[in-house]
Amino acid sequence: MNFFTHLSTVPDGFWTSEHIWEAIGFIGQGLFTARFLVQWIATEKKKESVIPLMFWYFSISGGLVLLIYAIHIKSPVFILGQAMGLLIYSRNLSIIFKKHRQTIVEKAET
Repeated sequence: MNFFTHLSTVPDGFWTSEHIWEAIGFIGQGLFTARFLVQWIATEKKKESVIPLMFWYFSISGGLVLLIYAIHIKSPVFILGQAMGLLIYSRNLSIIFKKHRQTIVEKAET
């Protein structure tokens, strides 16, 4: 029996909207947690502390899903925390991309 067949045998009413929202919350937390695994693996490979680009992508995707969940459960503390985090993650990506563009221009000029 595969996963989708198993889901179809779940009793009626099992997948309530609250279950779906909790699943969304867990998915967001999983994405957010994945950023630490990515950072840890990159650090172990280089034998120095590094923050790879994927760290920021997981931060944004996990933070966005968690913000959506926080809005659904109407938690102002959770909403503020995730919204502020998204601003910081976005700013870091902006700085990274700006530096990358500068490097490309500098290489083209030489």
